[in-house]
Amino acid sequence: MATLRTLARLALALCCSAIAITGYAQQLTIITSFPKDLTEVYKKAFESRNPGVKVEVLNRGTSAAIAFVREAPAGNRPDVFWASAPDAFEVLSKEKLLEKFGGANPAVPAKIGNYPINDPEGFYYGQALAGYGLMWNTRYLKANKVPEPREWADLVKPEYFGHLAISAPSRSGTTHLTIETILQGEGWEKGWNQILRFSGNCAAITERSFGVPDGVNNGQFGIGLVIDFFGLSAKASGFPVEFVYPSVTAIVPANIGLVAGGRNAELGKKFIAFTLSPEGQELLLESRISRLPVLPAVYNKAPKGYPNPFGGKIQAKVQFDSDRSRSRYYLVNSLYDHTITFRHKELVAATRAIHEAAAKIAKKPNPQAKKLLDEARDYAYKPLVSAEKAADKEFLALYSTTKRDALRTKEVTALEEYWGREARKKYARAVELARQAAALVK
Repeated sequence: MATLRTLARLALALCCSAIAITGYAQQLTIITSFPKDLTEVYKKAFESRNPGVKVEVLNRGTSAAIAFVREAPAGNRPDVFWASAPDAFEVLSKEKLLEKFGGANPAVPAKIGNYPINDPEGFYYGQALAGYGLMWNTRYLKANKVPEPREWADLVKPEYFGHLAISAPSRSGTTHLTIETILQGEGWEKGWNQILRFSGNCAAITERSFGVPDGVNNGQFGIGLVIDFFGLSAKASGFPVEFVYPSVTAIVPANIGLVAGGRNAELGKKFIAFTLSPEGQELLLESRISRLPVLPAVYNKAPKGYPNPFGGKIQAKVQFDSDRSRSRYYLVNSLYDHTITFRHKELVAATRAIHEAAAKIAKKPNPQAKKLLDEARDYAYKPLVSAEKAADKEFLALYSTTKRDALRTKEVTALEEYWGREARKKYARAVELARQAAALVK
């Protein structure tokens, strides 16, 4: 009998010990591309209102987060997907990796401009609004005598050479949206011309979106292409920075959705409801977050001068088409990487040679030299994929998913290798032509 009592006490002690070690009855897992400054605020707020719940945050870039959810088995996936890129949610919903439920807040407007805030199919919800623009370090620009930019088009000018930074769109959902916004606002050919030109002016292409604002904040870079909250939160935190929305921008939702096959769907629903409540929306106004709420009434509590997309203070010319963005999501990322990210050194060399030749020709015009310079620009800044090809459904089908059979994978790999080789040859030829143009000016 004593032995049984001893065993019972031991079992109880082990049970209590396990509870003490875990400390939580339930766990909510969120996968997100958002920085810790944002997620930590929501984690603490939700845990304090739900005793016994632990919130685990998995921080991944948007593309990596999609891959994580896709590869995890049902029943062992995160509960909530939370990110800025609406096309990422389109990808997940098309692959049946999001679960529909009635979690919309009826006080949230149906649209921002012409863009639906919530998914019309009900698979995800707009939790904040986001625009894309430029942040700069005021001390850096003053010290280097660089003018303040206002438009994406400003960034192609020679005075910005070596002073810019951008993250790779394949590693950053917000940068992907910036690139896609420019392509939709300017058109495929003109948009890529602009993107190639300002990428050639960049001092760096960072692996994560955080690297750009951090570099601008500390003066490593002068100007960064960022989602708005990076610039707004840095300024509110006292860094010597400014932020502007170019006219060619879009205001789109940053979304939140319930992952199909998550570990704890009920907690996931509860967390989503909290983020969409007035209390959850007001957290977006904290200076270290500085995001745009989807509830219009919350702006009544915002600091003076806080941007309000419902008040007409942000004029976004681009009516963002998420279906178009989704259809070419992988194409845009791959084309940028193989012609810019992986060939950045060569692109920078071509851009430098073009700027130097242009400066000489400006001082002493020469028709033959100008013709060579125009040819150099065409080599350096014309995209390797035409607008017609980028709209071809059969071609886009190669990039419609990362799940490909061996034959399709081989075809895509060969195409990407071709882009890399052609980009290198084109940039080298651009350098030759620019130098020939400069040599004609004496």
